Amino acid sequence: MLIAGVDEDGRGPLAGPVIAAAVILDPENAIVGIRDSKRLSARRRMQLDVEIRHHALAWAVGRAEVEEIDRLNILQASLLAMQRAVNDLSLLPQQVLVDGNQCPQLACPVDAIVKGDSKVPAIAAASILAKVARDRELEVLDAYYPGYGFAQHKGYPTRDHLEALRCLGVTPKHRRSYKPVQACLTRP
Repeated sequence: MLIAGVDEDGRGPLAGPVIAAAVILDPENAIVGIRDSKRLSARRRMQLDVEIRHHALAWAVGRAEVEEIDRLNILQASLLAMQRAVNDLSLLPQQVLVDGNQCPQLACPVDAIVKGDSKVPAIAAASILAKVARDRELEVLDAYYPGYGFAQHKGYPTRDHLEALRCLGVTPKHRRSYKPVQACLTRP
Protein backbone atom coordinates (compact mmCIF):
# COMPACT_ATOMS: atom_id res chain seq x y z
CA MET A 1 0.00 0.00 0.00
CA LEU A 2 1.36 3.41 -0.97
CA ILE A 3 1.13 5.65 2.09
CA ALA A 4 2.11 9.30 1.90
CA GLY A 5 3.17 11.17 5.01
CA VAL A 6 2.41 14.89 5.05
CA ASP A 7 3.60 17.71 7.29
CA GLU A 8 4.03 21.47 7.07
CA ASP A 9 6.44 24.09 8.34
CA GLY A 10 5.84 27.75 8.99
CA ARG A 11 2.51 28.22 10.75
CA GLY A 12 3.90 30.46 13.50
CA PRO A 13 6.24 32.87 11.69
CA LEU A 14 5.30 36.44 10.87
CA ALA A 15 6.80 36.23 7.39
CA GLY A 16 7.17 33.90 4.44
CA PRO A 17 5.02 31.12 3.02
CA VAL A 18 3.78 28.01 4.77
CA ILE A 19 5.40 25.01 3.11
CA ALA A 20 4.18 21.41 3.19
CA ALA A 21 5.77 18.23 1.96
CA ALA A 22 4.38 14.82 1.05
CA VAL A 23 6.60 11.72 1.05
CA ILE A 24 6.04 8.11 0.07
CA LEU A 25 8.92 6.14 1.54
CA ASP A 26 10.27 2.98 -0.07
CA PRO A 27 9.67 0.09 2.36
CA GLU A 28 12.54 -1.79 0.66
CA ASN A 29 15.02 1.06 1.17
CA ALA A 30 14.88 2.37 4.75
CA ILE A 31 16.54 5.68 5.54
CA VAL A 32 18.33 5.63 8.87
CA GLY A 33 17.83 8.56 11.22
CA ILE A 34 14.48 9.91 10.06
CA ARG A 35 12.67 11.59 12.92
CA ASP A 36 10.71 14.74 13.69
CA SER A 37 12.60 17.64 12.07
CA LYS A 38 12.52 19.62 15.34
CA ARG A 39 14.65 16.89 16.96
CA LEU A 40 17.43 17.14 14.37
CA SER A 41 20.23 19.62 13.90
CA ALA A 42 20.09 21.81 10.80
CA ARG A 43 23.07 19.92 9.37
CA ARG A 44 21.44 16.52 9.92
CA ARG A 45 18.14 17.75 8.43
CA MET A 46 19.99 18.82 5.28
CA GLN A 47 21.70 15.43 5.01
CA LEU A 48 18.41 13.59 5.44
CA ASP A 49 16.70 15.93 2.98
CA VAL A 50 19.11 14.73 0.28
CA GLU A 51 18.64 11.07 1.24
CA ILE A 52 14.85 11.34 1.30
CA ARG A 53 14.73 13.04 -2.10
CA HIS A 54 17.04 10.36 -3.51
CA HIS A 55 15.54 7.22 -1.92
CA ALA A 56 11.82 7.90 -1.46
CA LEU A 57 9.41 6.40 -3.97
CA ALA A 58 7.88 9.88 -4.39
CA TRP A 59 8.05 13.30 -2.75
CA ALA A 60 6.69 16.75 -3.44
CA VAL A 61 6.60 20.17 -1.81
CA GLY A 62 3.58 22.46 -1.80
CA ARG A 63 3.15 25.98 -0.52
CA ALA A 64 0.73 28.73 0.29
CA GLU A 65 1.95 32.27 -0.15
CA VAL A 66 1.68 35.16 2.30
CA GLU A 67 -1.29 36.60 0.38
CA GLU A 68 -3.13 33.27 0.68
CA ILE A 69 -2.35 33.07 4.40
CA ASP A 70 -3.75 36.56 4.91
CA ARG A 71 -6.85 35.84 2.80
CA LEU A 72 -7.69 32.32 4.03
CA ASN A 73 -6.10 32.15 7.55
CA ILE A 74 -3.08 30.05 8.48
CA LEU A 75 -4.98 26.80 9.07
CA GLN A 76 -6.69 26.87 5.68
CA ALA A 77 -3.45 27.95 3.98
CA SER A 78 -1.59 25.05 5.64
CA LEU A 79 -4.24 22.60 4.43
CA LEU A 80 -3.98 24.12 0.94
CA ALA A 81 -0.18 23.67 0.94
CA MET A 82 -0.64 20.04 2.03
CA GLN A 83 -3.20 19.45 -0.71
CA ARG A 84 -0.81 20.91 -3.28
CA ALA A 85 2.05 18.71 -2.06
CA VAL A 86 -0.02 15.52 -2.28
CA ASN A 87 -1.43 16.48 -5.68
CA ASP A 88 2.13 17.01 -7.00
CA LEU A 89 3.34 13.52 -6.04
CA SER A 90 4.49 11.46 -9.01
CA LEU A 91 2.67 8.43 -7.55
CA LEU A 92 -0.93 8.40 -6.38
CA PRO A 93 -1.02 7.39 -2.71
CA GLN A 94 -3.63 4.93 -1.50
CA GLN A 95 -3.68 6.62 1.90
CA VAL A 96 -2.38 9.88 3.33
CA LEU A 97 -1.31 10.38 6.94
CA VAL A 98 -1.10 13.99 8.09
CA ASP A 99 0.62 15.39 11.16
CA GLY A 100 -1.85 17.15 13.43
CA ASN A 101 -5.61 17.04 13.93
CA GLN A 102 -6.89 18.51 10.64
CA CYS A 103 -6.96 16.92 7.18
CA PRO A 104 -6.80 18.54 3.75
CA GLN A 105 -9.45 17.52 1.23
CA LEU A 106 -7.94 14.86 -0.99
CA ALA A 107 -9.09 12.29 -3.54
CA CYS A 108 -7.84 9.40 -1.37
CA PRO A 109 -8.39 8.41 2.27
CA VAL A 110 -6.63 10.74 4.71
CA ASP A 111 -6.14 10.49 8.48
CA ALA A 112 -4.72 13.02 10.92
CA ILE A 113 -2.30 11.80 13.57
CA VAL A 114 -1.46 14.07 16.49
CA LYS A 115 2.33 14.13 16.91
CA GLY A 116 2.52 12.06 13.74
CA ASP A 117 6.00 13.42 13.00
CA SER A 118 7.26 11.45 16.00
CA LYS A 119 5.19 8.32 15.25
CA VAL A 120 5.17 7.78 11.47
CA PRO A 121 8.44 7.76 9.47
CA ALA A 122 6.79 9.09 6.30
CA ILE A 123 5.37 12.07 8.22
CA ALA A 124 8.78 12.67 9.83
CA ALA A 125 10.36 12.59 6.36
CA ALA A 126 7.80 15.15 5.16
CA SER A 127 8.57 17.34 8.18
CA ILE A 128 12.25 17.31 7.20
CA LEU A 129 11.61 18.27 3.56
CA ALA A 130 9.20 21.04 4.54
CA LYS A 131 11.54 22.50 7.18
CA VAL A 132 14.61 22.44 4.94
CA ALA A 133 12.70 24.00 2.01
CA ARG A 134 11.28 26.79 4.17
CA ASP A 135 14.59 27.49 5.94
CA ARG A 136 16.33 27.82 2.57
CA GLU A 137 13.67 30.22 1.37
CA LEU A 138 14.03 32.44 4.44
CA GLU A 139 17.80 32.51 3.93
CA VAL A 140 17.18 33.85 0.42
CA LEU A 141 14.73 36.43 1.80
CA ASP A 142 17.47 37.58 4.15
CA ALA A 143 19.48 38.79 1.14
CA TYR A 144 16.48 40.64 -0.33
CA TYR A 145 15.54 42.28 2.95
CA PRO A 146 18.74 42.98 4.90
CA GLY A 147 18.39 44.00 8.51
CA TYR A 148 15.43 41.76 9.34
CA GLY A 149 17.49 38.70 10.28
CA PHE A 150 15.39 36.21 8.33
CA ALA A 151 18.34 33.79 8.03
CA GLN A 152 18.57 33.60 11.81
CA HIS A 153 14.97 33.61 13.08
CA LYS A 154 13.30 32.21 9.92
CA GLY A 155 10.44 34.69 10.27
CA TYR A 156 9.45 33.75 13.82
CA PRO A 157 8.51 36.59 16.20
CA THR A 158 11.81 36.90 18.05
CA ARG A 159 12.78 40.07 19.87
CA ASP A 160 15.19 40.97 17.03
CA HIS A 161 12.54 40.40 14.37
CA LEU A 162 9.95 42.52 16.20
CA GLU A 163 12.51 45.29 16.64
CA ALA A 164 13.38 45.16 12.92
CA LEU A 165 9.67 45.41 12.08
CA ARG A 166 9.34 48.49 14.28
CA CYS A 167 12.46 50.14 12.86
CA LEU A 168 12.39 49.08 9.20
CA GLY A 169 8.69 48.55 8.59
CA VAL A 170 6.73 45.74 7.00
CA THR A 171 8.01 43.93 3.88
CA PRO A 172 5.79 42.37 1.18
CA LYS A 173 6.74 38.99 2.69
CA HIS A 174 5.19 39.74 6.09
CA ARG A 175 1.79 38.30 7.01
CA ARG A 176 -0.42 41.34 7.42
CA SER A 177 -3.15 39.37 9.20
CA TYR A 178 -0.81 38.63 12.14
CA LYS A 179 -1.18 41.02 15.08
CA PRO A 180 2.48 42.07 15.48
CA VAL A 181 2.59 42.97 11.78
CA GLN A 182 -0.78 44.73 11.96
CA ALA A 183 0.52 46.81 14.88
CA CYS A 184 3.38 48.06 12.70
CA LEU A 185 1.00 48.91 9.86
CA THR A 186 -1.36 50.91 12.04
CA ARG A 187 1.33 52.70 14.03
CA PRO A 188 1.49 56.46 13.30
